[in-house]
Amino acid sequence: MSRPALDEALLAAANAWLDQDPDEETRAELRALLEAATSGSGDARDAAVADLRDRFDARLQFGTAGLRGSLGAGSNRMNRVLVAQAAAGFADYLRNRSPRPSIVIGYDVRKNSEIFARDTAEIMAGAGVRAILLPRMLPTPVLAFAVRHLGVDAGVMVTASHNPAKDNGYKVYLGGADGGSQIVSPADRDIAAFIAKVAAERSVATLPRSTDYTVADESVVDEYVSLTASILEAPVSPIRFVYTPMHGVGWDVARRVFEAAGVNAPILVEEQLEPDPTFPTVEFPNPEEPGALDLAFAKAIESGAELILANDPDADRLAVAIVDDHGAWRRLSGNEIGTLLGLGIAERYRREGKTGTFASSIVSSPALAAIARDFGFGFAETLTGFKWISRVPDLIYGYEEALGYLVDPWKVSDKDGISAAVAALEGALLLKSEGRTIDSYDREFAERFGHFASDQVSVRVTDLADIPRTMERLRSNPPRRIGSIAVERVDDLSQGFGDLPPSDVLRFWLEGGARVIVRPSGTEPKVKVYIDAHSTTGSADERRDAARGVVAELSRSVHALIAG
Repeated sequence: MSRPALDEALLAAANAWLDQDPDEETRAELRALLEAATSGSGDARDAAVADLRDRFDARLQFGTAGLRGSLGAGSNRMNRVLVAQAAAGFADYLRNRSPRPSIVIGYDVRKNSEIFARDTAEIMAGAGVRAILLPRMLPTPVLAFAVRHLGVDAGVMVTASHNPAKDNGYKVYLGGADGGSQIVSPADRDIAAFIAKVAAERSVATLPRSTDYTVADESVVDEYVSLTASILEAPVSPIRFVYTPMHGVGWDVARRVFEAAGVNAPILVEEQLEPDPTFPTVEFPNPEEPGALDLAFAKAIESGAELILANDPDADRLAVAIVDDHGAWRRLSGNEIGTLLGLGIAERYRREGKTGTFASSIVSSPALAAIARDFGFGFAETLTGFKWISRVPDLIYGYEEALGYLVDPWKVSDKDGISAAVAALEGALLLKSEGRTIDSYDREFAERFGHFASDQVSVRVTDLADIPRTMERLRSNPPRRIGSIAVERVDDLSQGFGDLPPSDVLRFWLEGGARVIVRPSGTEPKVKVYIDAHSTTGSADERRDAARGVVAELSRSVHALIAG
């Protein structure tokens, strides 16, 4: 086996990085690697060279999700050099669009989030962009709200959402004609080109900086709290619910919203209440992950609660768990929450005489389309991501299966886990006032619309090149069957499909109406597979069992499908 080579280009890249890095922690990290690579021997030397190559042979790519990656030194990591280059490039992009551009910047609890945010504010101000920094660490929905509320041209949120603790990220929004939504193509490519130019031609150490930026006052948060609390119109009666912010920044704002809405104080998962960038009680700070809600379940059982609400660390997602009619606790899937919220919103808006469009991503359950048709609302299907859902004209409700919900699009153009929590509480309170439960409401839905079952399977890869190889193989030689179920047709979205722009997605339609969707993850080394089935035959329980049976068979067959 050949040993990894330490060539002059790699050494030059690492030393150039050292020369401009303002962070002593990453400088020390890189100096130690260089020492091991140049003066070490044997396996230790080889490991250091391989590590340097991983850090400098590639660059963390800026895309529609902005930047996201592991913290550390190097162009393929999140650090102050990369963030400074991103801020300077984004500033150039904004100045190219407007003679007097403006931006608002937010940050969460993650390691270096505040540092990256202040670097961004200083570099924006130094470049002549009017910069506003949010007053403290706050949820992503507050930043998304502030873009529209303050009428600025852009927003940056420093967060890695529900990624592992070692990660951080840089999420970008555009105001004006973009309405405060996250960026989409071609803006991502244009911004990336400006960033690449900065990285190639300028040293971070020479970028002009200024402390002439504004720190926003609490009125931004106050207005967000007031508008979010106003969603609740259900009878306000006591309801015992558990809440956890998953070590993130959701609790302070959620607490104020619950109080303003007149909801009783929740039962708190104390171990997860304080913001903590190490997320010590969970392996992954994502309420979808197995075990993430274990402490919440224990608290709910101990306290006799009726409902669990959990935000992810930046509070743009919401997980819900309920006690079923047999007394057992279960976490609702993102599709179940999205469907039940959609039905409640449809019922309310029909009573109020509102019109508009419901929307969900292509990988979300078809159930929302059935609701929209039945109630006479418009419906739109988008690519994955709220950067697309929030742009649907005349939107009144949108969701995607990854625990993302937008129940108040007149306030914010992104998913919002705090306003979704208020909507979930409203639904639970209304049902409670009528002597009904969420579980019984779910059965009523199946009797009316049929049962929609779904699952999502992620297949992790160690070699990123396996992902495009897998997608190409499935395109060029699509399966005739998945499990025992025949494939009737395949939609290849790579060239666009209907009103959908091009995307690396394959959609397999199966005999009996089931579907399987395959796409690469946008943020992790995974191929994601989404499975849906629907049954309208028999009782509600029979419909559930039939649809779940199809989904279970398809789920068992997914790894073989991806492996080829």
